Amino acid sequence: MARMYRVLGFWCLVIGLMAFAGHMTEFALLFFAQAVAFVFLGYLNFSERTYIFMFWGYMVISFVGFTYWSVFKMDLPF
Repeated sequence: MARMYRVLGFWCLVIGLMAFAGHMTEFALLFFAQAVAFVFLGYLNFSERTYIFMFWGYMVISFVGFTYWSVFKMDLPF
């Protein structure tokens, strides 16, 4: 399970690099920060249960943040 966090870190780094190449600086910095966090957590060697709980917490926070941003911060498309 720790290895999967390092894989998540790698893919966040790839997405961050593509966003940086597309001149989306804030988006790229967000994914660079996530990549660092995932790789750091991947080397801590927690139990599988702890990794599952951390991932669910991450998903809840990201979905709440995405929903908040898309409902209250974005303009209407029409």
